[in-house]
Amino acid sequence: MKITVFGATGGVGREVVRQALDAGHEVTAVVRNPARLNVPAHDRLQVAVIADLTDVDALVPVLAGRSAVISALGAAGNKQAKAAPVTGPAVRAILAAMDRSGVSRLSAVSAAPVGPLPDGESLVTRAVVYPLLRRFLRDLYADLAVMEAEMGASGAQWTVIRPPMLRNKPRTGTYRRAIDANVRGGHAIPRADVADALLTTLTDPAYTGRAVGVAS
Repeated sequence: MKITVFGATGGVGREVVRQALDAGHEVTAVVRNPARLNVPAHDRLQVAVIADLTDVDALVPVLAGRSAVISALGAAGNKQAKAAPVTGPAVRAILAAMDRSGVSRLSAVSAAPVGPLPDGESLVTRAVVYPLLRRFLRDLYADLAVMEAEMGASGAQWTVIRPPMLRNKPRTGTYRRAIDANVRGGHAIPRADVADALLTTLTDPAYTGRAVGVAS
């Protein structure tokens, strides 16, 4: 496949690029600062520098002729409680550029607190953890919710991946998934496994038009 990756310099994005190359895909990594990509040069890797991810005209050339798009945009640049929206506006522009480029497949990372609490979740998670997260990071999750709404209203074949806390650990490939739900008792997951989920759901129609909770 020919895949364009947004957010390629983030922890999840770099893993997506590495794993996609290892799997034999051709990758276009969209970055603002190529020095932060930290991925070895490869004959199947192109790096595109785009400063403004809301500029549809600038996005079209990096999408034309591609098979699929992965958005690993997320919290890295948007951790402050009152930060300006980043992901929603960017994905809105990406979807518009996809439509103009004839690309239909999109897999994007969101976050577990954007989704519902799992049935049978612990009292601590229900009464303390999720309410605190949703209070102190409300703008971040509101931004991701806008992204999910934009994807759902589009004509794209989309999948949303909702992980809990991200860890810098090796890929396991044994993480749990829950379609249109969060994983019960799922408190963390390696970034490498989130990257695996973003890639593997691209080719499985069972995940098209669905939000997928993932956790170790």
